[in-house]
Amino acid sequence: GHERQATLEFSRSRKSMSVLSRQVGARLNSLFVKGAPESVLPRCSAVRLSDGSTVPMSEAWRRKLRAQFEEMARRPLRCLALAVKEGKALGPLATYDKDAPRPAQTRLLSDTSRFASIESGLTFVGLVGIKDPARPEVTTAIGRCKQAGIRVVMITGDTKPTAEAIAREIGIFPEGESLQGRSFTGAEFFALSAEKRRELLTEHRHSMVFSRTEPRDKQELVKILRTAGEVPAMTGDGVNDAPALQQASIGVAMGIAGTEVAKDAADMVLADDNFATIVAAVEEGRAIYANMKAFINFLITCNIGEVAAVFLSTLLGLPEVLGPLHLLWVNLVTDGPPATALGFNPPDPGNMRRPPRGRTDPLVSRFTLFRYILTGTYVGVATVGAFVHVYRSRGIPLSMLANWGACSEWQVGDVPGFASACDAFGTGPGQGKAVASTVALTTLVCMEMLRALCAVSERESLLRKPPWANRYLLLGVTVPILLHMSVLYYPPLAAIFKLAPLARDNWWTVAMFSLPLVLLEELLKFAARTLAGE
Repeated sequence: GHERQATLEFSRSRKSMSVLSRQVGARLNSLFVKGAPESVLPRCSAVRLSDGSTVPMSEAWRRKLRAQFEEMARRPLRCLALAVKEGKALGPLATYDKDAPRPAQTRLLSDTSRFASIESGLTFVGLVGIKDPARPEVTTAIGRCKQAGIRVVMITGDTKPTAEAIAREIGIFPEGESLQGRSFTGAEFFALSAEKRRELLTEHRHSMVFSRTEPRDKQELVKILRTAGEVPAMTGDGVNDAPALQQASIGVAMGIAGTEVAKDAADMVLADDNFATIVAAVEEGRAIYANMKAFINFLITCNIGEVAAVFLSTLLGLPEVLGPLHLLWVNLVTDGPPATALGFNPPDPGNMRRPPRGRTDPLVSRFTLFRYILTGTYVGVATVGAFVHVYRSRGIPLSMLANWGACSEWQVGDVPGFASACDAFGTGPGQGKAVASTVALTTLVCMEMLRALCAVSERESLLRKPPWANRYLLLGVTVPILLHMSVLYYPPLAAIFKLAPLARDNWWTVAMFSLPLVLLEELLKFAARTLAGE
């Protein structure tokens, strides 16, 4: 066995580390070195062959070893070069003893700037290839990012061939695709002018790979992206990643392999260190935003409909279509459960096939506002239309309905089916307005429930994403309907609300005015998909 005497720690400048040790029973030390092949090979002056013999390091050997290294990197394998320096070649360190160090030896080992010279004149002994396969789900996650318009920029300390091979393996770069202008080492990229760097990084929507990068390179890349108006999310696990994590729009630290410094600097910590979890979080975030819009859309549309109904009935001079108690019932009881249930909508099937929304995109776009007004107007017109239809079916035309205030001057025969003309506009037993208001209120409630069912998706058709995709929504619609039926058919409640039980013909009227709302919603969803280019 060997006894460790000293460790020459890794540094990014020389890209290697080494251990000074002595074999038990031996007098002189040996230095065992491992590091990046492109850094260790130039410091080797000899090669140890498989038979144990040592030959000088010639240019032919360097080319052969470099070719072997590049071939291993393309597999892709992370490669380490191994070398040794033995005996008297170590100079003062050949006899170094950690238990009895001499001052000259201590000074030599404490000066990190001299480590590269100590690790020179080495004998190359081998190449090690380490396979660090990506998780199986990463390739799928990368594909979903591309569909969602999210660029994946890979920043790694690996060599350029290894980084490019890994990028192809996990789907960042398709096989056979040219990497011109999309793969750089840190030194190559930052040797370019600032304008050229900005252009390469932001003038396209393609993924990129940066290899052999330094920690400060990550910060610079994040800075360029943020200056260009992008929203970069940076992942990292080490202490050196903390500044870039803080600078990014969203810093993501690893929960298992990450340091506490990285976790403190990050906005989000991955409990499973899995890239696919980030993609799942993006999907969930988009679903939450869509559900928030569905909630707002539903409530605004319903309120516009109620306002439109009251305004239109007043404008036409009609009797009071909906009383204050009716409006209060609709707003507090029948609107609440469906609106709450919309917060549980699952993500749309096409949720991750849409580009990200802009940072300055309004919550309510012009087209969305048009949808609110159009749907709300229909709700109001249909509510008043159902009210008028009930009277027309009783032989009272719109012209008479608009002059209902003069009913005391009408003849008994002008309004068939009522003892007096004004009974047609009263809300008491046997009077006409109770049935008309009940039909109007029921039509409004049914339209709001249908509107809630349509709001299970802002763009997707009900044929593609049916209402039962959200079981809470079905419950949220069923409860208000049952409550409304109790108000209609339980006499004490009906008397309080001044409503009347509906006959079969009345239900046909409700269906005739409320069901077209579904067709209108489907047409507006089709228009939304068309405008979005889906």
